[in-house]
Amino acid sequence: MTTTPAAVRTPLDPEMFDPVCPSPLVPFRVGDKWATLILRCLEEGPRRFSELKVPLRGITAKSLTASLRRLEQDGFVVREEYEGGPQRHVEYALTPLGRGLLGPLDAACEWTRDHWDELIETQERSVS
Repeated sequence: MTTTPAAVRTPLDPEMFDPVCPSPLVPFRVGDKWATLILRCLEEGPRRFSELKVPLRGITAKSLTASLRRLEQDGFVVREEYEGGPQRHVEYALTPLGRGLLGPLDAACEWTRDHWDELIETQERSVS
């Protein structure tokens, strides 16, 4: 891959992003690797915190709590508290907005499957 020296490149337009563009609302966060996995876990219906930890091997309680809170703040997940029995329990579920992300997630997963070898190769090159 060739790059153009900085002196020859066309400068970026300072106005290239509309100030009213909702780009901070884009739900695919680079910094939160768990968010899309949590959405997938909730695809079939509400789940308790302890249920979510099962397929999300390796996630700490702190990270899961933080991810769920962020998803709730963004309107993708709802947290429901239930009284009954000897103690209360909490369940998490997708909101209609969160459910709307499942189609784009399907497309992203398909793209990843189609480009898996390239992605792995690029990662391996960058670590060596």
